[in-house]
Amino acid sequence: MSSCLDAAGVTPDGAAWLASAGTYPRTTLALWEEQPGAPVVLPCGSVFDVVNAPSMFGSRILDRLWDEGPGSGPVAVFRGRMLLFAAPGTAQRLPSLLGWEEFGRTEHIPPLLCHGNGDAVTVPAPGGAPESAPAGARWLVAPDTRHPWLPGPEILLWAAVRAARAAVRISIFPPADQDAKVYDVSRRR
Repeated sequence: MSSCLDAAGVTPDGAAWLASAGTYPRTTLALWEEQPGAPVVLPCGSVFDVVNAPSMFGSRILDRLWDEGPGSGPVAVFRGRMLLFAAPGTAQRLPSLLGWEEFGRTEHIPPLLCHGNGDAVTVPAPGGAPESAPAGARWLVAPDTRHPWLPGPEILLWAAVRAARAAVRISIFPPADQDAKVYDVSRRR
């Protein structure tokens, strides 16, 4: 993964952007000033949507976004899940795009949870991961501006499909029968 993914914490502008999603941004910022290690529940849908993936598959999506695509917006890990922050409206559109691509038809591809209007997510503390935080709660790509770039549904679809194709090896040959007797026919007379 890219070195820009080694984020220690959220900048003050990034914290202001995150807090702007809530009903009372000043209260959220005051909480973080008093308790910089406090995770907060923020609503989705107006400032950002979140695509929630199992951490291994989310890591593959993130690799595709950074190695082959335009990069990502903020990304956090919370309770074994990867939270990819996306443009508002992504949660409504991405599931239908994934369905159109017949995404997830195999057991090797986990479903993605999309959080949008009416949903809320818990975000890690802006000051890094304190010892009291749930295991692994941290920012991989921390918000650093008041208006971070957020990928839309088409970009996340592209990254998810590419990650899925890389995760599942497809072969036109059937699997070998493990009980079959194999004879070396290369030494024919």
